[in-house]
Amino acid sequence: MSINKSFAVFGLGRYGMAVAKELVADGADVLAVDSNETVVNSAALDIPLCKCADITDPEVIRLLGVGNIDVVIVAMASNLEASVLAVMLCKEAGVPTIIAKCANETHGKILSKVGADKVVIPEFESGLRLAKNLLSSGFVDMIELSSKVSLIEIDVRPEWVGHNLIDLNLRRKYGINVVALQQGEKIRVTIDPNAPLEEGQKLVVLADTGKLHKLKDR
Repeated sequence: MSINKSFAVFGLGRYGMAVAKELVADGADVLAVDSNETVVNSAALDIPLCKCADITDPEVIRLLGVGNIDVVIVAMASNLEASVLAVMLCKEAGVPTIIAKCANETHGKILSKVGADKVVIPEFESGLRLAKNLLSSGFVDMIELSSKVSLIEIDVRPEWVGHNLIDLNLRRKYGINVVALQQGEKIRVTIDPNAPLEEGQKLVVLADTGKLHKLKDR
């Protein structure tokens, strides 16, 4: 699969490594940065582009070309000061989307104030889930229920509009089972399989995690 966006991950702890490795595995261009040389050398086995650098240094941000990256994930929740500086420098560099891992809601509010577009509290969202959300074209949200099954919310695609679930046979084509239909704020779990789908609707589906590429590579 071809991933059009470029990513950078600052901080290669367990969370940052989970995000970076998943992005790389799905074919994304990823710049991984950590200030610990031992960590960087270890990460280089799985992530081709790894750098040992201090991302709180404006000159480092410039030399790394961070301003040309589409999405930066700041994964240093244990160091609020470094996270704040990294977010601010990325914002100044013109990074379109900055996602920051934070230790708690208070830190999240601070990081949002200085420019983070999304904050992630590790207890609520795993690095793997974040990576899959970033990569999953058309997925509104995704939760891994197990290693084999995911619960996903997806938009009704233009080619599905006007067709009913029986005709679309999504289970055979994509390995998914529709469990609910959402339109606006209303969610229906009792679905008429003969009713044509409409533009603006969302489907909540159970999916075989191993077959998600069928949805991504449409």
